[in-house]
Amino acid sequence: MYYLSLLIEDESVSRRLALRTAAAAAAAGAAKGQGGIPAEVVRRHDEAVERLLKMQVTDAASRWRGGYPDAYGLHHGGSGSGLINAFATAMLQPASTHHASGLLMERLRLAVDFMNRHVTPDGNYNLLTTNFNSPPDTAFIMLNMASAAHHARKAGHGELENLLAPLLKRSGAAMVRGGIHTPNHRWVVCEALAQINELYPDAAYVRRIGQWLAEAIDIDADGQYTERSTVVYNAITNRAFTVMALKLKRPELLDPVRRNLNAMLYLLHPGGEVVTEISRRQDLNTRGTLASYWLPLKYLALKDGNGVFEGLARQLHGGLSEYMEYPELTGPGPEPQPPPEDYEKQFPAIKVARIRRSLTSATLMLGGSNRIFALRRGEAVINAVRFASAFFGKGQFVPTMAEKRGGTYVFSQELEGPYYQPLDPARRVGTEEWEAVRKMRRQTEVCRMRYEAAVEELPGGFRLRARAEGTTDVPLAVEINLREGGKIEGCEPAPEVKDGWILASGQAVYRMGNDAIRFGPGMKVHGYTQVRGAEPKLAGPSVYLTGYTPFDHSIEFRWA
Repeated sequence: MYYLSLLIEDESVSRRLALRTAAAAAAAGAAKGQGGIPAEVVRRHDEAVERLLKMQVTDAASRWRGGYPDAYGLHHGGSGSGLINAFATAMLQPASTHHASGLLMERLRLAVDFMNRHVTPDGNYNLLTTNFNSPPDTAFIMLNMASAAHHARKAGHGELENLLAPLLKRSGAAMVRGGIHTPNHRWVVCEALAQINELYPDAAYVRRIGQWLAEAIDIDADGQYTERSTVVYNAITNRAFTVMALKLKRPELLDPVRRNLNAMLYLLHPGGEVVTEISRRQDLNTRGTLASYWLPLKYLALKDGNGVFEGLARQLHGGLSEYMEYPELTGPGPEPQPPPEDYEKQFPAIKVARIRRSLTSATLMLGGSNRIFALRRGEAVINAVRFASAFFGKGQFVPTMAEKRGGTYVFSQELEGPYYQPLDPARRVGTEEWEAVRKMRRQTEVCRMRYEAAVEELPGGFRLRARAEGTTDVPLAVEINLREGGKIEGCEPAPEVKDGWILASGQAVYRMGNDAIRFGPGMKVHGYTQVRGAEPKLAGPSVYLTGYTPFDHSIEFRWA
């Protein structure tokens, strides 16, 4: 299951995950009840069912009867699948207070009717915020439906399975024909088809899975899938391959899951947050944990005897529906072990370096990002350090080269700012030709700028040296962006900048909870922090240091 508490702000992602959230669950270490399932898992599922019963529309005159609205009042056609899975799971679980409930069976029929009314002629469903007649969103929806049908068959509840079978077969055919948008969509479609094929075997399902798998699994040398989505789509992809491995009896499909989970061990901050700076999706630079990785972590912990995976799984939550569909997950796991907490590791494929020293966690982006350095000490978090100058409106430092020299990570970029001469020979320049013609002009008065940053680990901290040289007297500002909610000491307000501060001299201290980071020395040569051409200020409080080129200043970050 996925959890409502994990949903990121993007509504299209939230909707897909919300379809899988009907059965919130508790940690697997709780007391065991029926069939070895933790009693707390059942209790929390029952509480979720009570909430969903209140949310479901039952008004016979409503066009939305049988579904339920999202936070914006939208009634997505696939929302009925979350209700169906939650209600069926409770109704068929002997330990549930809703076991054999006639009310749930009645509400299940309403949800099925709702889904039948909102399916497209092709057998697909709409994601009202973005995708219409969508095979991949249909796949997300069918994951719930197939699990409910699995429970019904296992419990011998023919009436319920017969109610669900037509929806599954209709949408199964749609997924055999239908296309996708994104890399992970392929694997979610395959996961759904594998689930349906287990119930209603059809060679067309297996052929379609084979077509997608023939493209090869998109995992790089660093163990990241194409989207590098550490909060959302890694977990979705890992789950898809785990389910396919089980349903299709293809254990080799677990290999990419192992590789990704092992890579994620080095992308964890203290407290369990994950590095999101590498993402190519909506979870970029957001907060999140491994919570939705529970099923692959738990399954491989048991299968491989992996104590690190077991330790992580015990900190997370599994759902009642998962325990019922995969009873092997209730088995005793290996002795839990902690993930690595003292390392320096480079990921060359994704151009990231990670350094962990217990409560200290540093991330260095070695290409393509202006957020070159992020650091945290316990709860005290520096989201990013970056800098920019007012060089021709294009002076944001985005390294084009990064490498490790000895014990120091060095980043660099070179920029030019030319002026342009009249065309020779002269010709008319039309209103739509300016950009195309400019490269034909001779350049003069060419200004140049070279940026360099160097990050070095120190005993008890880090040093960042920022340099800019070439054209002189260019205003420059270094931005140190902090997690909101902390206390900043030693700074003065930046002129006309909300949540902006300047460290004029000495040391600043940033405190969050029982943790603190001290950084400095400061520098204030001017108050121009939002330099023209820089990326907009990052959200939350930012502390600035300012100067002119040539600029050469080192900032040390130490634990206060």
